[in-house]
Amino acid sequence: MKKTIKTLVALGLCGVMNMAHAENFTIGTGSQSGTYYPYGGLLAKLWSENLPDFNMRVEVTAASVENTIKVVQDKQLVGFAMGDVVIQAQNGEKPFPRKLDVAVLTALYPNVVQFVVPADSDIHTLADLKGKKVSLGAPGSGTRVSARSILAALGVDESSMTVQSLNFSATTEALANGQIDAGVFVGSSGLGAITELALTRDIRILNFTDQDMATISKSLPAYQSVTIQPGVYNGVGEFTAPAVWNVLVVNQRMDDKLAYDMTKVIFENSKALNNALSVAKFTTVENMNQLSQVPLHPGSKKYFQEQLQHNE
Repeated sequence: MKKTIKTLVALGLCGVMNMAHAENFTIGTGSQSGTYYPYGGLLAKLWSENLPDFNMRVEVTAASVENTIKVVQDKQLVGFAMGDVVIQAQNGEKPFPRKLDVAVLTALYPNVVQFVVPADSDIHTLADLKGKKVSLGAPGSGTRVSARSILAALGVDESSMTVQSLNFSATTEALANGQIDAGVFVGSSGLGAITELALTRDIRILNFTDQDMATISKSLPAYQSVTIQPGVYNGVGEFTAPAVWNVLVVNQRMDDKLAYDMTKVIFENSKALNNALSVAKFTTVENMNQLSQVPLHPGSKKYFQEQLQHNE
């Protein structure tokens, strides 16, 4: 009996020691009402289950800008970010004070810039936002960066409106209560925050004309035009809007083998990702390098090239 107890204790200590040796990492996501958070949870689970001595937890953040900075500062191993934000970080453009050593693990799915207003609003174009109360997204978020970039590209002066700096949850609440006239959501089509709002309020999403999109694409090459079909949101008709790819941003100094292994786990478990999250259908090997302006990390690039050769 004593021998059995000693054996159990020894095994228990071994388990504790093994856990102690496991490395703990963080993935930066965004608001819990956005797409980054559930997607980050799925990836963290897959990596933790499939990589030896690897534990990852999800961190709620202000999203793209914060995640990019924390990755470079080694406060996060990997983070979700919008492509235009990562390009700005690489180039040392505002809101970043200098060039940052960023790389992309893989592109994930396109984010759509969605300006939401009440259905009976007199706002039909971005120019109509002048004099209105508008939420442009939380400070440190890709939504805010994207909203300001789109406004600037179309010549709409931000100072001409009363700007609110709200996250997705606060923006939907403010729209529902009539506290703001418009709110910007940058995320996948079918974004949860807008979906929930459309179930309780009649809303509309601003449509961008072909001329609008041509102007935006000229000024902001990372953006492309997408058309969202009617019915994606309750009561909302078809609309065209700018879109930019989301990516997993990492530090250039990240270990090559770890980057390779993490990338491999993503694509070897693509079926599980697709079953859990509809936007994961865009996360394919073929789409890995959609943000061509920022290089893939050497580890993920190796996996990418292997898969291309395999499929030839």
